[in-house]
Amino acid sequence: MKRRIFLLNITTAISGLAVTKAFAKMDHSSMSDTMCAINSDECQKEDSMHHEHMNMNMNMNMSNNKTPQKLLATSALPQGQDLPELVRLKNTSDKQGTFEANLEAKPVKIKLTPELTTEFWAYNGNIPGPAIEAFEGDKVKITVKNSIPQATTVHWHGLLIPSNQDGNPQDEIPAGSSRTYEFTIPEGNAGTYWYHPHGHETVAEQVARGLAGIFIVRSKKDPLASLPEQNWFFSDLKLTDKGEIADNSMVDWMNGREGQFVLINGAYRPKITVKSATRVRIWNACSGRYLNLSIPNCDVYLVGTDGGLMPKPIQLNSPLLLSPAERAELVIVPKQSGTVYLQSIGYDRGKMGNVPPEQDIILGELVLTESSSIALPSTLRELPKLGHATAHKTLEYTEVMDMKEPRGGMLFLINGKRHDMQRIDLESNIHEVEEWTIFNNSHMDHNFHIHGAQFTTVSHEVDGKKNPPKYEALKDTINLRPYEKITIKIQQNMPGLRMYHCHIIEHETLGMMGQLMVK
Repeated sequence: MKRRIFLLNITTAISGLAVTKAFAKMDHSSMSDTMCAINSDECQKEDSMHHEHMNMNMNMNMSNNKTPQKLLATSALPQGQDLPELVRLKNTSDKQGTFEANLEAKPVKIKLTPELTTEFWAYNGNIPGPAIEAFEGDKVKITVKNSIPQATTVHWHGLLIPSNQDGNPQDEIPAGSSRTYEFTIPEGNAGTYWYHPHGHETVAEQVARGLAGIFIVRSKKDPLASLPEQNWFFSDLKLTDKGEIADNSMVDWMNGREGQFVLINGAYRPKITVKSATRVRIWNACSGRYLNLSIPNCDVYLVGTDGGLMPKPIQLNSPLLLSPAERAELVIVPKQSGTVYLQSIGYDRGKMGNVPPEQDIILGELVLTESSSIALPSTLRELPKLGHATAHKTLEYTEVMDMKEPRGGMLFLINGKRHDMQRIDLESNIHEVEEWTIFNNSHMDHNFHIHGAQFTTVSHEVDGKKNPPKYEALKDTINLRPYEKITIKIQQNMPGLRMYHCHIIEHETLGMMGQLMVK
């Protein structure tokens, strides 16, 4: 097994709930006194000394877990069907500049094959949920009915909207109840967003069962409006051999859930036809899977990220890496006619436990028609200028073993603390420009997502070497490699409570989330 477990060797005198309580009481310095700093020479020596011991502990913990579920063979689901169009959510308003609609989260049985019927939890009976399309400046009013057996929320991921309308875990909709979300989409916020639950410790199950959908905000002055568009919404599905949604294994909790079926628009390995230069919006809506997209025999231009269009197109000459929750907009120009595979190239993100090496995965077939080159606009948009930062915040991601934690025996912490809905971790002044430095002080990739604002990247730092970002863009989610520090510039322009967290959903659930109060 690869040396991927950074876990601190907690002595036998400290265990279980006592450890969790101790973490909650410790500040960063006291934790460092009690447990060595991860990146110090001393800790690396200790980690090496105890590596085999901890591997044994983890393997014993996993072997004591219930019998692993048998999973459905990947050959069981049909493949090669045409990429489905996403169902659109109907606007019931006849008023100009207003979008009104109804969403219902409910159990639904879907026949995947003549022999297999699976019960999902879905928005309006659709997997993925219906596509929402609105324009900058629109007033949005969406009534959500909760017909699943758990409380839920709807988080409008990436949208710059009031805190009390953004589906915080404190604002759950009880089972059998409804609530109406109302907000206005700010001008200048055209982009590729999505929606999903954000309840307290229920997100992992609810997303795994199917609750997620896209939200596109359009501009009335879109420089790429003349191009045909496609939506590629990636999710993954983990099924037992009975065709049921599988429970998370301990490996899923440690590393983030990865189903054996990677879906695009709800279809397994679909056939995607690209006849000319095409704008493609891409969502990584997987719980824990990283996508490292390879699009062969095409010129591929990155034109947008989480927060909409970039200042200028960037031609890509290597696979596009998207961590969970990241989005991208591409312009794809086929250079040859023929059929090729759309793939995710194996990416080593430092998983823990006895897991197989990363493999290339076929995601679908691309049926290409050779197209002439395209002259994209040299300028797509001008990003807002935030100016000089007058405040600074620092976050540190760490991982620790807690053998009393039944979901993988792990805790994932920010600044030494596990998420607590009753605790405010940070405060910001409204409209103040800030720099945040996020340090991934661990052996595996994590990402960072924040609610209520978009940010630009200032620098990446590894081994004391700082580098600027590869391109300028607005983001709400960004990946961090092991021991990487990323500095971002950000401004919160609405008051209220905001979440920030790793968007590997299992890690968020196991503590890697904090709360920011904007005043």
